[in-house]
Amino acid sequence: MNSLFEDLDSSGPSAGPGPNQPLADRLRPGGLDAVVGQDHLLQENGPVGRMLAAGRISSIVLWGPPGCGKTTIARLLAGQTDLYFEPLSAVFSGVADLKKVFAAARDRIRIGQGTLLFVDEIHRFNRAQQDAFLPVVEDGTIVLVGATTENPSFELNAALLSRCQVLVLHRLDDEALETLLQRAEQEAGEPLPLTDEARVSLRAMADGDGRHIFALAEELLALNPSPKDPLSPKDLAAMLQRRAPVYDKDRDGHYNLISAVHKSLRGSDADAALYWVSRMLDGGEDPIYILRRLTRFAVEDIGLADPQAIAQALAAWDTYDRLGSPEGDLAIAQLVIYLGTAPKSNAAYRAFSQSMKAARKTGSLMPPKHILNAPTGLMEDLGYGKDYAYDHNAEEGFSGQHYFPDDMPHEPYYDPPERGFERDIRKRLAYWKKLRQKRGNAGNGGNP
Repeated sequence: MNSLFEDLDSSGPSAGPGPNQPLADRLRPGGLDAVVGQDHLLQENGPVGRMLAAGRISSIVLWGPPGCGKTTIARLLAGQTDLYFEPLSAVFSGVADLKKVFAAARDRIRIGQGTLLFVDEIHRFNRAQQDAFLPVVEDGTIVLVGATTENPSFELNAALLSRCQVLVLHRLDDEALETLLQRAEQEAGEPLPLTDEARVSLRAMADGDGRHIFALAEELLALNPSPKDPLSPKDLAAMLQRRAPVYDKDRDGHYNLISAVHKSLRGSDADAALYWVSRMLDGGEDPIYILRRLTRFAVEDIGLADPQAIAQALAAWDTYDRLGSPEGDLAIAQLVIYLGTAPKSNAAYRAFSQSMKAARKTGSLMPPKHILNAPTGLMEDLGYGKDYAYDHNAEEGFSGQHYFPDDMPHEPYYDPPERGFERDIRKRLAYWKKLRQKRGNAGNGGNP
């Protein structure tokens, strides 16, 4: 399960931890004021705080990373509003289970008790299963509290989302994790045998997951190293396993991180881009996917401001193909640095977009006859190739002829900025425009 202090076997709000339960369950908060890291939701002026002040809980979806307190908040909401807490996991349940829960909720209504149905991993239900919630949420049979680690916009039906308020929970920060460590020490009656540096490392190992930091603390206390000789970060790493980073290669985290890479590069922050790429590689992302996106960036956001960018991207891709990981990862890093420090321009991208729009708008207009070949006598009689000016024979190697369709003006799609290599291109285009105007062919179609 993915939520902090999770226990899906409880039959109601009064259930408590047993003597042999894990440390996380023994330290489950007894009130919302003891929940750490989610003040933006739980304080008096937050959405949950306002609901409690009004004495009425509406259906909500709690969206946040593993171990941030989704299950804990749902349990406490049920307790503070006298609703029966009905836990359900979408991993192990189907429509038949939902029907039983709904029937039990209707029975409770007859005796004056409402039901808070907590559905963990609600995004695991398919569209048809999600539709089953609509009538019972609509008529108040249940108050639905769904928990998900995935973006609800992509994973939940629009109809269900329209009936629920989405609340975003934060990954637990360093301060929140330290609070949990102190609670663990108080429960154990002894301090964790760590140097200050190792304590920082322990919090980093948890990676924002409250349940995991309790598991690490419990494991550390069970190993019972000598408190007189506290562990260093190196000792701690040898003793405990670091939590695998939260990263789904085909879900929200994947798209969030590649977006961070792209925008960091566009903002010319090579260091930030290196960090996000490293996060992706550390999470198990396919390096070829990263290289493909970096190659796209070279074309889309650098273009002709640095024509070598695309060559560098292809060279890095080829190098990785030949070396593989981990040696080839350095080629990715080098490419990230090159792209991050290169001059930026989307002029070619914008020019292509505008030309495609014009092409769709104008349809099947013929090229002007003077730039058509005349391989047959008939075509020559029809004027194909007539008055064509061979640019190499023209003064300054530029004839200034009109190359758009007849009666279609010369439309300037490409507008390079004063950056990088495009600075020289801009000067060249301005020079040719001046010659075109001088020779009387700056406007509509026709020969000069």
